[in-house]
Amino acid sequence: MDPENPRATDLERFRSYLYVLAGRHVDRRLQGKVDASDVVQLTLLQALAAWNQFRGRSDAELAAWLRQILARQLANTARDIGRQKRDAARERSLEVALDQSAARLEMVLAAADSSPSQHAQRNEQFLQLTEALAQLPDAQREAIVLHHLEQRSLEEVGRHMDRTAVAVAGLIKRGLRALRARLQETE
Repeated sequence: MDPENPRATDLERFRSYLYVLAGRHVDRRLQGKVDASDVVQLTLLQALAAWNQFRGRSDAELAAWLRQILARQLANTARDIGRQKRDAARERSLEVALDQSAARLEMVLAAADSSPSQHAQRNEQFLQLTEALAQLPDAQREAIVLHHLEQRSLEEVGRHMDRTAVAVAGLIKRGLRALRARLQETE
């Protein structure tokens, strides 16, 4: 994307956010053929091309619009690889799953009542959190997302990742330590 284009700069702020979401929703059967960063790049390019269709004004509206594009891109990628036929119900379920993942991420920083400046600050913290998450090693990021954002037990995460609960706890501990360090660097 063109760094001179202000629209590209607006979209680029959401790259890590989309990467974390895409990483959670790339079909496991496709992970050897499709990388979340490729899907995110295609999503951002499509968003840039369709910028005149965006009618929102806030970062939250832009994030929701980008999630819709990401869901379509994930469904199209699965279809294009030929592993499964395009299924409108699956595409819709991807949008719902992405919205749910995003809502859990946003709850990490949510407050019951907040002023517009606090809301803006939370949005910035949210983008910093997703940026820091995206920089973690894959296993640490996956363990943290599954345990803290999807609220799965250590045993469930271990079964999902094919690891012991103790190994998952170690991944989470190291990942959270690295997250804290990265977030403190940005302050």
